[in-house]
Amino acid sequence: MESYIPRFFRVPDQSFFLFGPRGTGKSTYLRKHFPDALWIDLLKPDIYRTYATRPERIIELAHGNPDKKIVVIDEVQKVPELLSAIHSLIEEKTNRIFILTGSSARKLKRKGIDLLAGRVLLKTLHPFLLSELTVRIPFSDVLQFGMLPIVVNSANRREVLDTYIALYVREEVQYEGLVRNIGNFSRFLEIISFSQGSVLNISNIAREAQIERKVVESYIQILEDILIGFRLPVFSKKAKRALVSHPKFYFFDVGLYTALRPKGPLDRPEEIGGAALEGLVLQQLRAWNAYKGLPYQLFYWRSRSGVEVDFILYGELGIYAIEIKNTAQVRVEDLKPLMAFKEDYPQSLCIFLYRGHEKLKKNNVLCIPCETFLSQLHPEKELPF
Repeated sequence: MESYIPRFFRVPDQSFFLFGPRGTGKSTYLRKHFPDALWIDLLKPDIYRTYATRPERIIELAHGNPDKKIVVIDEVQKVPELLSAIHSLIEEKTNRIFILTGSSARKLKRKGIDLLAGRVLLKTLHPFLLSELTVRIPFSDVLQFGMLPIVVNSANRREVLDTYIALYVREEVQYEGLVRNIGNFSRFLEIISFSQGSVLNISNIAREAQIERKVVESYIQILEDILIGFRLPVFSKKAKRALVSHPKFYFFDVGLYTALRPKGPLDRPEEIGGAALEGLVLQQLRAWNAYKGLPYQLFYWRSRSGVEVDFILYGELGIYAIEIKNTAQVRVEDLKPLMAFKEDYPQSLCIFLYRGHEKLKKNNVLCIPCETFLSQLHPEKELPF
């Protein structure tokens, strides 16, 4: 795999936050596009100590380099106090653009990220879209190792992925003092991997992990704050039937899920593969939607009777219902959840993604091979169908 793969992400023409988990390529992208920027890398211990002790030094640095119109602060969450000084510099209106990267929103939320609201945009960088890759990767490898640039570009993907998880737990969780018991947290990570693509049941997770419910709730919040997990809410707009209320849980990258998910003789491969495929589609839709400018909100739909559609995209441009099945055939019973959603929302467009090779239309549902759909997903276009 080539060392640098162009991304679909586009830089705005004003100051912005660029959030994304470690390994998504934030620094690589910015160094490629802004080689002459004034750069403050807070991952370097000496640089971190300098600005943690005296954050206002950035004002002196900016004033001392008036020709530098792009200023990058890498991992800005490590010194949230910098935001006040950056706010002051932005108010000078000197056409200087600040790019503030972060792999965690936790400290920034605590310290008041709203300080820069309206002056600094919020953007996100995601794992690769399948359509970004210039060299085809076997789809089975994508499902197993995910789409993190740091993993995709490696010759030993499994080793890099395992190391990534270990470092992330240590650096983002243990070193930052986010949890008191790293053993409990590591056990929780393993247990919650069983919740990938499932309605979140915090009581069950607490029981399996042998930790208190409120601790589990705090751990899930940590996963969201450090951007490696998220909750997907239920779609309930103008509901015509009783719906569940709890969100579903997903890891941000399918490789992280497959690496964390325990596998044993009682685990069915199709169960793991189904959750992996569903997670992959969702992470690709999130990236596509983000790079388009967030025209859609993402949900899932599930009635109290158990009828479920994996993903709902809702926005001014329309409503899309997407069901994913890790199967090579299109069976009528697999289309029934989409047909039920269509009954409640006649204006919706229903898409069924599967592991076959033919593009079909059955019962007013578009059936598209999953790999074909994802390989054509581009932020400058609408959904491929």
